[in-house]
Parts: sequence; structure tokens; C-alpha cells
Amino acid sequence: MDQKRELSSIDLGALVTELNRYTGAKVDKAYLYDDDLLRLKLRDFDRGRVELMIEVGDIKRAHVADPDHVADAPGRPPNFAKMLRNRLSGADFAGVEQYEFDRILTFEFEREDENTTLVAELFGQGNVAALDETGEVVGSLSTVRLKSRTVAPGAQYEYPASRLNPLDVTLAGFTRHMRESDSDVVRTLATQLNLGGLYAEEVCTRAGVEKETAIEEATDDQLRALHEALENLSDRLRSGDVDPRVYEEKIDGEGGESDEGDEGSEARKPRVVDVTPFPLSEHEGLPSVGFDSFNAAVDEYFYRLEHEDTDAGEAPADASPSRPDFEEEIAKQERIIEQQEGAIEGFEDQAAEERERAELLYAHYDLVDEVLSTVRGARDDEVPWDEIESTLDAGAERGIPAAEAVVSVDGGEGTVTVMLDGEDDDTVRVDLDASAGVEVNADRLYQEAKRIEGKKEGALTAIESTRAELEAVKERKAEWEAQRAADDGGQSNGTADGDEDDDEAEYETDWLSRSSIPIRSPDDWYDRFRWFHTSTGYLVIGGRNADQNEELVKKYMGNHDRFFHTQAHGGPVTLLKAAGPSESADPVDWDDQTLREAAQFAVSYSSDWKDGRGAGDAYMVEPDQVSKTPESGEYIEKGSFVIRGDRTYFEDVPCRIAVGVQCEPVTQAIGGPPSAIVDRAATSVTLEPGMYAQNDAAMMVYRRLKDRFADQSFVRKVASADQLQEFLPPGGSDIVE
Repeated sequence: MDQKRELSSIDLGALVTELNRYTGAKVDKAYLYDDDLLRLKLRDFDRGRVELMIEVGDIKRAHVADPDHVADAPGRPPNFAKMLRNRLSGADFAGVEQYEFDRILTFEFEREDENTTLVAELFGQGNVAALDETGEVVGSLSTVRLKSRTVAPGAQYEYPASRLNPLDVTLAGFTRHMRESDSDVVRTLATQLNLGGLYAEEVCTRAGVEKETAIEEATDDQLRALHEALENLSDRLRSGDVDPRVYEEKIDGEGGESDEGDEGSEARKPRVVDVTPFPLSEHEGLPSVGFDSFNAAVDEYFYRLEHEDTDAGEAPADASPSRPDFEEEIAKQERIIEQQEGAIEGFEDQAAEERERAELLYAHYDLVDEVLSTVRGARDDEVPWDEIESTLDAGAERGIPAAEAVVSVDGGEGTVTVMLDGEDDDTVRVDLDASAGVEVNADRLYQEAKRIEGKKEGALTAIESTRAELEAVKERKAEWEAQRAADDGGQSNGTADGDEDDDEAEYETDWLSRSSIPIRSPDDWYDRFRWFHTSTGYLVIGGRNADQNEELVKKYMGNHDRFFHTQAHGGPVTLLKAAGPSESADPVDWDDQTLREAAQFAVSYSSDWKDGRGAGDAYMVEPDQVSKTPESGEYIEKGSFVIRGDRTYFEDVPCRIAVGVQCEPVTQAIGGPPSAIVDRAATSVTLEPGMYAQNDAAMMVYRRLKDRFADQSFVRKVASADQLQEFLPPGGSDIVE
């Protein structure tokens, strides 16, 4: 069976109780490994050293780790880790909560000068965001800008839309949600009730209900048994009544299954496949190891999983590269596409159903209005909900149409459920907010339809990416098989010099020849400015106009940054950034190449290029030398600044830029000094001042880049002529041959 790589909502519910036992521990330091594993080192008065691990990449977990399971500290901390050290050092851990039934944990840290909230999103792409006391994002591992929510520095943190919590739902609410499904029991529990596949099957098993039972055939007693099984799970989680298990799966040696005593057969150590807060009937046939706490079980599971992955990747020095399991990866991508197609179809049906319900409210306006007015009037007179229901039942017996339409009344939810006649003599079930009118209820249904359609758009984007990844896997398979065939045909009895280099070259990605390249678009805060990353990895940004020049200095210039400008009038403000916005930075010992690349950027996007000059001069100063305060009697134009003090000059800097296509780790058009772009791009074109107008030069560059890629549709998506033009200096250009 597949190994668990992400903690479920139920797992997190069990962990929260145990993690809160560390309340009061003080934070020493924060570390970040590989951009997705956050480690917080704490000190607890009773327990000593505490290692809190939060991972949000392919593995998604959060738990306290045994110090022996913690890797050595990485090298230079990235900006996110430095920001956390600045905010959390010496802070007290004040507790953790699970957000509703989502795979989101909210960690609270308190310090005399400032409090910090750390939100760990253990779903989807995964993310960690640090919030200040007002809920504003100070920094995050990833920037998220969606129609539904935004997670970006300076913005208020927004949680995802609420999901139904199956552990809190009443029997009436549970029955209603189940009855609204047109699927079977287990799929409804997994998707509509948000339990996921494993726990949906577990609930069915514990309730004694056949998993494939169609909802329309399920009896009220069966639904009641399912709800009771859910309540039992909920009670155990809330009370901390756990009996943790790490489940294992035996792996036979190569050559298939073997009988005991067979010579030459060697059974390998069992591998871990799951970790749960209590034993599951669904895993009854698997061997398991018990633990005193669920946290300890989770720590052991992921420690073993990591080392099993590492061991599996190691091969004897004299072994030939093993064949990757392309078929399994292809089958996996095809399964994902099938699921995504089903989800899209489901979203379309759900949106259509919500719109139909909204339209039926208007089609039966008078009847619905009478129902709602009756209930609201009774509630205004403080009539209990059960009496309202009895009155409606009596009205139905007397043949009153409005009362006959009422199916149920739920005082706990404040809702009235009615059945309305739809098309083709079908009746449609509609839940109404009893405190609102017909229009408000209809608008709520229309908004829900829009929300579902938004999910469909996201699914369409996701399936396009998955299809591209599927084609990429097929391409890698073909490349691997072709390479192996070439190797087999060219082997000799001896070992040639340079074989090791050939093996390494075999696995280098040839982006230009790949028939399909998956798109991984970034969403960076600096995209609207001119920008590039130096060959040493530092960000350089420049203004496109006077307004952006003002904004860069006032909002984005940090104490340890460097300010560049050209001697020629009409150059952009250029900042060499020591750190991102809202991130603490240390002084940087800038190397000469980094400084010259920033100077070349400033010169190339200045009037030196526009005037056709092949080179220009630039200077650099520190931030405290830049001012908007003029000398007495003088005036400063918008976007201009007064520079005081000594300057560092860069003379005869070439006007030259390169524009190219980056394929990893993200896919995008990039542009800037050639020394910073050529090695980062899969392919690029270098330009100098010349005769072709900016838009014509952009089209020339686009055609050249497109012709170099086998996947020309990829270039159209990430590096169209319009996108490339954003990186070209104002004025004429020529391509450097």
C-alpha cells in the first residue's frame, strides 16, 4: 500500500492536545531546511530541549521530534528563518489550535514587545505564514494570491473557506448532508463530510454499514449507526484517549515471495505505511508498533519514512542505474487526471444545482415567503422551535400548501428545509435560513454557485498542469530508454575514462528538447517593477516610472540595501536588496560581480540605452545618503532624490542585457545583465542598443526563443512577446549575434 506522506485532519486533532503540553517553553532559534522544513528549537523547564518540526513540502507534518532524529543545523539562514529568529527568539510558546477541521495549525508565541502567530498550512502546496498581533502577514514561505484568499507580506491573513466538521455535526445535520448526496456511503463520507478515504472506510466498518451502499438505499438506522461511529471517534480525540500505532508492511527480497528457509531469499526490514492515533479496523491485517503518545508515533514514523526513502535511493557503487518506475508514475498521473475530471464534472453539477435552487425560490416566491414569514413571526414571539415544527405539521395535515412544503425544521442550525416542484415534476430540497427573506436566501445560493464555479476554474488549471506533467513523464521514459539502448550498444569490456561524467550528464534535463514542460508560475511581490537576481542570488529591483521610483525608496529600501543610479539623467532608481520586505537583514559584504551587475542593470535601463550609447557610468550609495529634502531654495521633481556624501562610481559599464526563459525551479521570462541571466535561463538572447523599436525587438527575441524549444506552446505561455518586452530597455535594440 502507499505510504502516508501527509497528516490528516483527524491526526492533527489528536496532535494538538499533546502539543499543548509544551505551553510555556521558550524559543531559542529557528532553522529552515530546503525551503519547506521549519525547525523551532525551544527550551522547556521540565522537559529540557524541545524540537518542533513543521514540514509543508511533499511531506506534510507537525510534531515534536526526538533530538536524535533532528539533522544538524543548515548553513546560512534564509530570510524567512532570520525573520522568525528576530520575532520569536525568547518568546513563550502559548499554545496551538487546529483551524476548524482543516489541516491548518495555528501556533501562538508571546513576548513582551510583540506577539507572533505562526500558521502552518498542511494541505495543497503547503505554506507557513508568520502574522503580527493584528493578523497581518509579516512573512511567508510562499506568496498566495487567489480569487478566494491572499497570503502575502503586508496583507491580512485569510483562512480558506470553512469546511464542514464531521466530528461536530448533529445527527440531523449529518442525515441532511448524507441525504443530499447521489453517491454511495463511503464516497459521501470521504468527500461531502470531509473524512478522507481511510477514515470514511473506518467509520463504515465500525458502524457495520456496507461501504458501497447507495445513499438512496441507506436506512435511517444505518445513518444513525454511522453518526454514532463518528461521535465515538470525536469523543476519543477530545478526551485524549489515544492508542497510537505505526503500521508496517513486510517487503520480500527480490525475486518475489519466498517460503521460509529458501536459500538465497532475504526478507528486507518492514517499511512503515501509516501512523494513526488509535488502531484501525481497516489496518487489521498489518503488523503495528504501539507508542505511549501519538506525537512519539508520528516522530518515529516520519523519521523511518525519511530514512527508508534515503536507503531506497542508495545503490552499490558498481551497480548500473536502476530503471525508474515510469509506469507507476504514468499510472499515478492518469489517476490524478481521472479524479480531476470527476471533480470538474462534480463542480459543474453542484453549481447547476445551486442555481436551480435559487431560481426555484423565485418561481415559488409567495409560498417560500409565507414559510419564512411564519417562522420569523413565531421566533419574534419567542415560540420554541419544536412548537413551530408541530404547528407546521398540523398545517400540512389541514392541506395548507406552505406547511406541506416544509420537510423539517432545525432549531440548532436555524434552518427550515422545504421541497419545491422543479422541472419534469421533480422535487428539489432547499435549506433556508429562517432569519432571512427569499431574496437573501436566493442570493446565498447564487453566491455558492459562483464559489463552486471558482473551484472548477482552479481544477481546470490543475488538470492542465497534470496533463503536462504526464507528457513530461512519458518524455523522460522515452529519453531514458533511448539512453539505455545507446549505452548497451556502446559498452565494451573495459571501463572508459570519464564514465562517471557520462552518468551525471545522462540525468541532466534538456529543457529545449522536451516535448512538454510543466508550468510552475511564480507570484512574486516585485513582478511589477523591473527586476533580476544577481549571479550570487541577490534581488535587484528598479522603477519603471517616477511613481515607482518614489515607492521603492519610501517603502522598499532597507538599511543594508544599496542604492544605484546613473550619471545620465533619466535613469531608474535601482536597489540591490539585502533582504525582502518585512524581513530582517544583516549587513552584507557585497562582492564585486554583484555590485557591477546592479550597476549594469541601472545603466542599461537608463537614457544611456535610449540615446544609443554603448556604455555609461553609475554610482552607488547607502540608504541613509538618499533624501527627499532639497537644499534651501531648491526643488526636487517627483521620482528624484538628493544624494549627500561620498559615492562609489562604476565607469564605462556596458549597456547590454540578456532576455531568456527560466525552466527551474519556476517557469518564467527573465531579463537583466548577461552574467546573471545566461546560466539561470534554459536559453537566452543578448541585446545591445540598436535600431529596432522595443516591440519589434521583443517579437524578434520571442521568435528566436520559441524556435529553440520543442514545446513551443510553453514559450507562448510563459515568454510571449508582450512578456519579453517588459524586460527590454526603452529605445531601440539589436540582437548580439
